[in-house]
Amino acid sequence: MKVALPALLSFNAGYVDTAAYLALQGLFTAHVTGNFVTIASALAFGTSGVVTKLSALPVFCAVVMLTRIVSYGVPARTRGLLQTVLTVELILLLIGAGLAIWWGPFVNGDAWTAWLTGMILVGAMAVQNAAHRIHLGATPPSTIMTGNTTQIMIDLVDCIRGLPADKRGPTVARLQQMSTAVASFAVGAAIAALLFSTMSMWCFAAAPIVALLVRLAADSMPATQGI
Repeated sequence: MKVALPALLSFNAGYVDTAAYLALQGLFTAHVTGNFVTIASALAFGTSGVVTKLSALPVFCAVVMLTRIVSYGVPARTRGLLQTVLTVELILLLIGAGLAIWWGPFVNGDAWTAWLTGMILVGAMAVQNAAHRIHLGATPPSTIMTGNTTQIMIDLVDCIRGLPADKRGPTVARLQQMSTAVASFAVGAAIAALLFSTMSMWCFAAAPIVALLVRLAADSMPATQGI
């Protein structure tokens, strides 16, 4: 399950980010700094969602900080803490999916229903980001694919050019991990777009199902010290 857990996290990040972007007037839930661009777009074209997008970064930061604070208050048995944090993410995704299905579609991205749904989903992705950074720091990020893609290109060139024997193994292993993360994220994004086009708000029902698989995958992971 060492490979399955990061891959599932990347898949769900791509899935939730895409579904929320399509359903909530261009809101990024996982890659929240991308909202700066969509805020500028909303201001330029007079579309809705500015308030919700402005709220995303402080909410994201607050949830990450809260997750870290909680990690200090729990005995250093990382496996148990990771499971707890992933359970919180699962609950948030369940709530977010329920609200999206109940209240959506969201024509006005600044309506309080859209804001609350979006912030719940942002919170879920903030928990995932914090959990990944604290407990799975040796694996590639599951939400930000720009850095992963850059490293993949660098490693590909290095492998083609030739590496010393002592560096080739770690480089190939990193290349495989990052390629899996990018591919999983891309597949999640594609499936979210497909299901949104056919199922509308019901596409959100898949996110907590994947989160449950993530939670089950964490059960088989050995306890490791967080950072």
